[in-house]
Parts: sequence; structure tokens; C-alpha cells
Amino acid sequence: MGIAAAAGAKIEKNVPAELTAPGIHAPAEIGEEQVPETETEETVPETPEITPEEPEIIPEIPAATVDHYISVSSIVNVRSGPGTSYSSLGKTDIGDMFSYRGETGNWYKTTYMRKDAYISKSFASVYEIKKGSDKVEAVIDFAETLLGYPYVYGAERYLSASGKINSSFKADVFDCSSFTQYAYYMGAGIKLGLTTRDQVLQGTEVKKADIQRGDLLFFTNASRKNNTGLARVGHVAIYLGDNYILHTASDYAVIEKISTARWGYFITARRFI
Repeated sequence: MGIAAAAGAKIEKNVPAELTAPGIHAPAEIGEEQVPETETEETVPETPEITPEEPEIIPEIPAATVDHYISVSSIVNVRSGPGTSYSSLGKTDIGDMFSYRGETGNWYKTTYMRKDAYISKSFASVYEIKKGSDKVEAVIDFAETLLGYPYVYGAERYLSASGKINSSFKADVFDCSSFTQYAYYMGAGIKLGLTTRDQVLQGTEVKKADIQRGDLLFFTNASRKNNTGLARVGHVAIYLGDNYILHTASDYAVIEKISTARWGYFITARRFI
């Protein structure tokens, strides 16, 4: 996969306009292949002419332009196999989405905490979201393997403040910024800072109307909404498109729709790819 930024490369920090003024800004409304000519073989006495068969024409298959997801309509078990007799790896919330990896009988296949997992078709459907660039998809594909891992505030970061790999890192618990740091580095080699307040100073600022798949969205929260400047920033998520984000919420890593309430906490967006 491509590397979006050289390891150790310094990313210029530009403070977003939204972070220089107190208070929370009100969010905006939301050819056919050519067959080579062939020559006829020489005529053999008392034998009819033999003409070589034309090679089979295999049409090119265009690359997929959409990513597929499993959208659940109820609180259901994520199973370790395609059947109710298999153990439960966890439970979903209504509206959660998971990466689509295929189907087995009446079950959709997905990835849950880096394991093959299954969700009953009786409580789910397939949803499409337009894909981004190859580098963006590499980050998202990796992040989607982490769905289901629990949220733990202050979880160890994969990279230290100096950009070196942290020997204490454990890839089974995350908070929001450790999740984005890990996904962006493993997917595209991009080094993000330790916290949301570090990461919001990196990349390039994006207007809300121009947000694209793979951008990072930054929000405040109930405990920080009355703060000013960087102190207001309290959450970060990867934007997937169609009003969906991939992030670690207060319980586990999940794909979910951005609620009206969360948009009310929106501060800014940053682009790294």
C-alpha cells in the first residue's frame, strides 16, 4: 500500500479558525480488446486447411467504486459462526454498521475484533457507501478490523510523542485518538499526535460542506463545550460518508450515523490524505 507521508515527516500545524474563538460554532445544515490477426497454416495434401482458434476475449472488470456494509436493525448477537449455536462475540446496537465480507446461507460475514464473525440476515441489510482513494481505503479497511474492541479512556498509543513505537501498546483497547492514530499509521504510514488536541492541529482544515471519506472530524463534548480554544476539543472520528463515522464511542469501536446532537458538538474537520 502507498505511504501517504514519510515516516517521521513533520506535518505543519495550522490552528483552525474554529479553535481561536470562544464558544461553539453552530453547525451548518447538515473498448473492446483487439484480437491479433492470425495466419492460416500451409495446406497439407489431402487435408483441409486448419485455422488456429481465436484467443478468448476477457473483458476488463472495473474496480469497485462502493464499499458495502451490514446495517443492523435490532440489538443482535455477533456470532463466531453462521448459526445460533455458535458463541456470541458481542452485541450490536440498533443502527450499527459492520464491514461486509460475504454471505454464508442466512448469515452475513464480517470482521469483529479481528475475527471472522456473522450477523443474521433476519436483522440486517446491505448498505453502500462510495469509496475514496486507495490510501483512504487502506486506512478505513484497517480500522474496520478493530470494530468491537472496547473503549478505554487514556488507552496506550501505538506511537509515542517522538513518533516511535510504544512497547506498552496493546491493540485490544482504544480511546478515540489512540484509535485514529493506530489506523492512520497502519493504513497509510501517517503519524498523528497523541490526543485529539494534538491531532486537530495537523493535516489541512476542511470546511464542513467539503468533508470527504477519510477526513477526521473533531467534536467537543458535554464536559468541554464551555471551554475555549483547544480545550474545547474532546472527540475525533473517521468520516465514512453518507453521514456515518467510524470511531470508538463510550463503549466500543463502531460505525454509526452522526446524530443531530453530535453535529451540535462539531468543531472542525481535517484532511490527511
